[in-house]
Amino acid sequence: MRRLPPFVPSCALLSAVFLPNLAQAAPPADGAPPVERLPTVQVQAARVQQVEDVDLPASLTTVWLDDEANGRLAQLSEALGGIPGVVARDRQNYAQDTQLSIRGFGARSTFGVRGVRVLVDGVPATMPDGQGQLSHASLLSAQRVEVLRGPFSALYGNSSGGVVQVWSAEGAADDPWRLRLDTGSDNTLSAGAQLRGQQGPIRYNVAANHFRTDGWREHSAARRESLNARLGADVGGGQLDLVLNYFDSPDAQDPLGLSRAQVNADPRQATSVATQYNTRKSVRQAQAGLVFTRTDGAHTWRAMGYAGQRSVEQFLAIPPAPQANPLHAGGVIDLDGDYGGVDARWSWHGDWAGRPLDLVIGANADRQAQDRRGYENFVGDQVGIKGRLRRDQADRVENVDQFAQAWWQWAPRWSLLLGVRHSTVRFRSNDHYVTAGNPDDSGSRRYDATTPVAGVVFRASDAWRLYASAGRGFETPTFNELGYRADGQAGLALDLSAARSRNLEVGSKWHAQSGAQVEAALFRADTDDELAVASNSGGRSTYRNIGRTRREGAEARYAQPLGTQADLSLAYTWIEATVRDPYPLCGSSGCTTVAAGARLPGVPQQQWNVRLQYRPGPWQWAAEVVASSDTVVNDLATEKAAGYALLNLEVARRWSTAQGTLRAFAGIDNVLDQRYIGSVIVNDGNQRYFEPGPDRRYSVGLQWQWAP
Repeated sequence: MRRLPPFVPSCALLSAVFLPNLAQAAPPADGAPPVERLPTVQVQAARVQQVEDVDLPASLTTVWLDDEANGRLAQLSEALGGIPGVVARDRQNYAQDTQLSIRGFGARSTFGVRGVRVLVDGVPATMPDGQGQLSHASLLSAQRVEVLRGPFSALYGNSSGGVVQVWSAEGAADDPWRLRLDTGSDNTLSAGAQLRGQQGPIRYNVAANHFRTDGWREHSAARRESLNARLGADVGGGQLDLVLNYFDSPDAQDPLGLSRAQVNADPRQATSVATQYNTRKSVRQAQAGLVFTRTDGAHTWRAMGYAGQRSVEQFLAIPPAPQANPLHAGGVIDLDGDYGGVDARWSWHGDWAGRPLDLVIGANADRQAQDRRGYENFVGDQVGIKGRLRRDQADRVENVDQFAQAWWQWAPRWSLLLGVRHSTVRFRSNDHYVTAGNPDDSGSRRYDATTPVAGVVFRASDAWRLYASAGRGFETPTFNELGYRADGQAGLALDLSAARSRNLEVGSKWHAQSGAQVEAALFRADTDDELAVASNSGGRSTYRNIGRTRREGAEARYAQPLGTQADLSLAYTWIEATVRDPYPLCGSSGCTTVAAGARLPGVPQQQWNVRLQYRPGPWQWAAEVVASSDTVVNDLATEKAAGYALLNLEVARRWSTAQGTLRAFAGIDNVLDQRYIGSVIVNDGNQRYFEPGPDRRYSVGLQWQWAP
């Protein structure tokens, strides 16, 4: 696909930013507008409650999930597809979970989520080191998903190139209960139940889900069980919420990536070593969180505490020969640990100089204690089983943060949002596996950062806002990135520095009373000491700092009601993610140089999403086009995943009865049966970069909803 010159998308976006409703931007002829007080607000870090998103100097998109959603509700990627700036790739590999990046941050991750902050009902799903996961977030119980991009993400602390928050619905009297069943291609089944309502003083939302699939590719079968609950009550003059989560995914098969030749021969195949070593991953997690919020006049107090346990066992395709090295950590990863934290904040709403002012001051501390063991993945001639112990260490990471934020409507048309956060992140590893050939590799590292942000909003008219924001962010290496040294020696990569970024954004938001919306933004993020993959082979990734990088681009979103029965939405992203400093790249065949201006791998330059929905009476019809430009897969850009465009169709029918509402739904994904690469493995050492997307897929489902 031919690359657009940088000024083309920028000019097109600027037209969308500044042309709508120019006449409305002019002040009335009779002079300045009257003083208008915006709604009463309650400030949280990086978010101002009771103030519409349109009045914030940030790119914040909220996806509302109602009871008429189609699809399996099995992965968070189902809710993130139409958000500009977001790449959420279903990898067809449940051992590695969804691949998520926001404006290019997090694109290097080969598994899990890095560089992006994730929270579920206010409880962090990202550990203190910046490693996160999406697997336990339940769309069945969720009411909405919020995605924050740009400078104000930094107010969430370490590794906040963007923020994804999933919020469960709060139970209320007369809420319906529902049962849901979905089945489709590859013997895929998703069955769930949601009980939501209020019993006496207790508000409840409990959702349980069972999911299984044989997988589209060979050796990609998986099973998942999840339970999510939110229980709330009015206690002590405030609101107390208990959030519970349980997730179990045993022996999810990992088909690994494919080379270009393998994709061309058979995109459904698994790499031969995947079946030889039975590559697989098991995850089990249980956690609980308690949130208390009380408002007393102008003051609001909020306290949150959470704790959980998580265990991971992963079998890799590493041959026995490399494990003969006494420094090798083996071919089985076994992680078992506890985590938890607290968050306390106070906010105040009042006036300063006769204008509305909101303040928030708070602090939080999080800790993860993880026992990391490594084992050989063979016993004698039998491979794919747990063998001798080769690594045993106790890893500890903790952060202590303080933050403050102020929002002030300092003039009738102007408001200001300021914030600052100070973070301290400490890593420590105690090595318990010490032999004659493997010395004590214990060590520690501390990272500190202060991240200020500021943004201003101009209210051009009742419907139109213009804004600008700037800030700083930082990202420490995760424990997984510190876990292996790029030189092949034992011990942690404690020489890695934290990446530091400077972020700018200007944008426009136009929200009409008719429901039409146009939002657009131009952004730039300059990063020093960028963390990048140094090697990726045999299930092991090592990392290094490569100097300066830049992510700049444009994004736009358009939503338009078409009468009372139809809706049209469009989302577009253009991003140029490049290296600013050249750096050497060395391998077995020698060294070469990655030149300044080279594209960062894993980041498509352009994305489009178009969705048309039509709801005549009890019917619902929808058509969606999802498109992406090519994606570079390695530092030298010698390989790319080609761009693609996919067409998806949905249909649903609702019947109302005295006993409740029955809803049937069906979908066809990739209607035109296109061959494409769904996701990539950045810098894979075996050049198996590609994870093919599925061909034409079918699904059908039923949902029964009734009043208890």
